[in-house]
Amino acid sequence: MKMKIEEANQEAVSRIQRARPTLIDVSTAGEVIPGMKKNMILHAGPPVTWENMCGPMKGAVIGGLMLEKLAGNRQEAEALAASGDILFEPCHHHCSVGPMAGVVTWSMPVWVVENRTFGNRAYCTLNEGLGKVLRYGAFSEEVLARLSWMAEDLAPALKRALDRHGPVDLKSLIAQALQMGDEGHNRNRAGTSLFIREIAPDLVMLDERREKIERILKFIHGNDHFFLNLTMPSCKCTADAAAFVEGSSVLTTMARNGTEFGIRVSGLGDRWFTGPAGIVEGLYLPGFSAKDAARDIGDSVITETAGIGGFAMAAAPAIVKFVGGSASDAVRYTRQMYEITAAENDTYQIPGLDFRGTPTGIDLLKVVETGILPAINTGIAHKEPGIGMVGAGLVHPPESCFQDALEAFAEKYGE
Repeated sequence: MKMKIEEANQEAVSRIQRARPTLIDVSTAGEVIPGMKKNMILHAGPPVTWENMCGPMKGAVIGGLMLEKLAGNRQEAEALAASGDILFEPCHHHCSVGPMAGVVTWSMPVWVVENRTFGNRAYCTLNEGLGKVLRYGAFSEEVLARLSWMAEDLAPALKRALDRHGPVDLKSLIAQALQMGDEGHNRNRAGTSLFIREIAPDLVMLDERREKIERILKFIHGNDHFFLNLTMPSCKCTADAAAFVEGSSVLTTMARNGTEFGIRVSGLGDRWFTGPAGIVEGLYLPGFSAKDAARDIGDSVITETAGIGGFAMAAAPAIVKFVGGSASDAVRYTRQMYEITAAENDTYQIPGLDFRGTPTGIDLLKVVETGILPAINTGIAHKEPGIGMVGAGLVHPPESCFQDALEAFAEKYGE
């Protein structure tokens, strides 16, 4: 049986390695996300009801309903969310991923990323920036005005520029970014810069007012996290290709909704295994502390699932200024992850480790055997709706979801 599992894991990892995530379009959620409905809100993590949602996710839902003009204020939005008329489903159930609260509504613009090797696609909203933003639970007039501008001006211009440019090889950009000090999750300065270099010549050739193009370029330039929302769907369509490999113990999903942390395993299909979302240890913005923090939240841990993010922190020593710890800690986290993964990435490499490939393909069996849990770096949202980002730090999944997954795996494949 061990031999069969190893063969299955080799197949799953091979699919991850052969993936070719490519940016092909900018559209809207309602137009392209499979199964999307006007009365549906997608969210990060495993399934959760309105009643069990954490503060920042409720805040993002409130903002989403107001953005869609389904509610005029917070009270109306809360009443509608609790009424049963709104369908709440995980982004992951719709080939999508969302950072932090991960809220996606019908009219929101989304990136369309295609895995050119296997043909599957993944979708993600455009990144708003840091601080007081919807994905961290804020829903003020300023937040909604920014989202409206992104839908009305930013996304259409990017779509036209991309049409002019042609598909963008995101795997190549991520690989370059890792060699320029990014790790693909919470440090995206290089990736964002590379994307600007890629798209700017086509943006400036659009028949638009110079002021409009200037605002777009300044917005992207001023938001180091802009590339995160391209990295995430890249990793999503990469990991999805490795799903449903019979006998494989490789993880294809890690995600959190602020209440629970969930994982899915290739050989166990779509089944979620969940445990309580963790408390993030990190650095806080001025005026905030651990007592203000929500629990771990977001789909951005798909980056670690695909072999970057916290698994590639050795490539990004400067990230410790954002999430805490020391440069040696960053290297230590990466080295430790090799003990729980099935392979080393053949494209994503770490200069500081003599260009060793990043640890890739989290193996459920190795996690349980070693007791080493995946290392994740992440933003921290305020626990109350409407406030936004308060910091960033490091966190691990709950051990229980791996134990539960192992029991199910043994039940299905044990001899």
